[in-house]
Amino acid sequence: MKSNTVTPEVEILDTTLRDGAQGEGISFSVQDKLAVVRALDELGVAWIEAGNPGSNPKDMEFFRLAAELKLEHAKLCAFGSTRKKGVRAADDPQLKSLLEADTQAVVIFGKSWDLHVTEILRVSLEENLDMIAETAAFLKEQGKIVIFDAEHFFDGWLTNADYALSTVKAAAEAGADRIVLCDTNGGSFPDTITAGVRAVSGALSAAINTPGAASANSAGSLPLIGIHAHNDADMASANTAAAVQAGARHVQGTLVGFGERCGNTSLASVIPSIELKLERPCLPAGKLEHISEITRKVAEIANVAVPDNMPYVGTHAFAHKAGMHADGILKVRRSFEHIDPAKVGNDRRFLMSEVGGRSAIAERAKKIDPSITRDHPVTAALAAKLKNLEAEGWAFEGADGSFELLVRRELGRYKPLFRIEAYRVVSEHPTGETIACSHAWVKVLVDGQSEIAAAEGDGPVNAMDGALRRSLQHFYPELEKVRLADYKVRVIDGNAATAAKVRVLIESTDGRNRWTTVGVSEDIIDASRAALVDSIEYKLIDDIERKFKTYL
Repeated sequence: MKSNTVTPEVEILDTTLRDGAQGEGISFSVQDKLAVVRALDELGVAWIEAGNPGSNPKDMEFFRLAAELKLEHAKLCAFGSTRKKGVRAADDPQLKSLLEADTQAVVIFGKSWDLHVTEILRVSLEENLDMIAETAAFLKEQGKIVIFDAEHFFDGWLTNADYALSTVKAAAEAGADRIVLCDTNGGSFPDTITAGVRAVSGALSAAINTPGAASANSAGSLPLIGIHAHNDADMASANTAAAVQAGARHVQGTLVGFGERCGNTSLASVIPSIELKLERPCLPAGKLEHISEITRKVAEIANVAVPDNMPYVGTHAFAHKAGMHADGILKVRRSFEHIDPAKVGNDRRFLMSEVGGRSAIAERAKKIDPSITRDHPVTAALAAKLKNLEAEGWAFEGADGSFELLVRRELGRYKPLFRIEAYRVVSEHPTGETIACSHAWVKVLVDGQSEIAAAEGDGPVNAMDGALRRSLQHFYPELEKVRLADYKVRVIDGNAATAAKVRVLIESTDGRNRWTTVGVSEDIIDASRAALVDSIEYKLIDDIERKFKTYL
């Protein structure tokens, strides 16, 4: 494997703030955008495509504030189209806005599919080539690094290869520094991507080496070829990897993968593949191990969840449930893991279930007692208890916090930090325009002292959560930082209708860590109460052990 100290061979352009913002349900404030830029710079991407100042006044305000950021790795790009038909580049208002954004680089997109030229732009094929060339030349004259996005390149290349190639040659001969081939509709397969990249490479080499041809860019060398893939056929990452293998050295995508329609190439998935599989560095040394953390940070800013099954960075990426898998991992890591999860800042997880096996149980129990082995009596007892509890509807594979408490109880290393003596939850549904609400009061006992608190919430669980934490904050002020991040309810036996047992999963966070707990009951409020109690106890015990390195 090549040394990570090598200068990146493949440069990354993140378009979360432009193409990503076009995804359904995604909306960034100016402050959100600044926070995303800081996170992406921390990751070490080369370029951040940060918006279209010609179409959005908010983006122009962002570029004004972003100019004050002290970025260590990334450079900002403004995004826009080639000049309009019938307008000189120097007179085009949109190109003027790109210059006003005052970024080192600009990304311009132009049409490479003749269908779009004649039917969408409604200009001649020759005029479109002039629009591309004049725009690139104008921006180069203004001292900009020019990244040309050949929109719909692969669809155009399949239907009229000569014309598609003429569009990228026009941009290159006018001085564009990057030629990015876009699978805009997201329907291409890797073989098409590979052939297209190679065709462009050959065409540009021939064009630039032709006597009398203009230099490709300010360095007088061939522009970098790039790839911009969408995921409409679930091929974005595969297409991006294929492009790099075929010679592309510039990769565009969004870190979490959201974007127009089915999204863009997920950089959190493809960057590790390029670095670890293709052995071509694309981040500064030591940055790859932070990609899981920064992906979650960007997702949090965008108010979306990182998909659990997202390769490399998802919570399921290195999760093992089958007993045979867990046993194999513990003996030879590579038997069931394609990389070491630490390389991407992720963790191995052993899921607790009746099919998990004793090896997985023992490995998880070692967090609390390192002496636990597969053949330890506690391991056998836990395996039996898991089977009995799962028969009753409990599920611990997604409830790490509750499982850890279960282990502590079995080891005799558990002491309740509080007890709920009584609680009441009431929901009101008034008529008229008044919003329905819920009220809860909770009485707790801590070290012989009682405390009663009440709270109002949007629903019964929200109200009970507020009352419980309020009653305990007198004893445990650190609970003020805890909030519910997710709440899920599952009916276990639908045949029992409204009398069925329900399973409640609660995900909690204190801003630093996230953990999940579970509760089961025929009463949804009581199931929620059980999960809430586990959540709070897990947090309190974790804080104690972090502070004193021991519990009990």
